[in-house]
Parts: sequence; structure tokens; C-alpha cells
Amino acid sequence: CGMQRSIIALLEGDLSTSIQLYPALLPLIILLTYTGLHLKYEYLHGAQVVLWLFASTVTINVGHFFF
Repeated sequence: CGMQRSIIALLEGDLSTSIQLYPALLPLIILLTYTGLHLKYEYLHGAQVVLWLFASTVTINVGHFFF
């Protein structure tokens, strides 16, 4: 799977290969991290930020699928 290879490339420090294999990985990591922090600390506008991050991640993923 592209995501698994992208994670491995990222862990090896090869950022460009990681992005080529699965461009939505970094936004997905940011989304999951921020969502966890928001659930723990209840940020003021956290839900809006989570929705924006989710929409960005989906847009990148769909764009990568078509292009």
C-alpha cells in the first residue's frame, strides 16, 4: 500500500519520497495529532480547525487520485 511505503520512507527520513508515494500522509498525521490534542485540551475553535484539516486532507487525497 502507498501509505505504508510512505510511512516507512518518512521514518527513514526521505521526505520527498514519502510525499511522492502518499501526499496526504503529513496532513493526516497533523489531523490525527491535532484531533487528539483537541479532545484532551478542548481548544476554543478546535472543532473548526479539525473540520478544515479533514477537508484539506480529503482534497489532497482525491487530487492525488485523479492526477
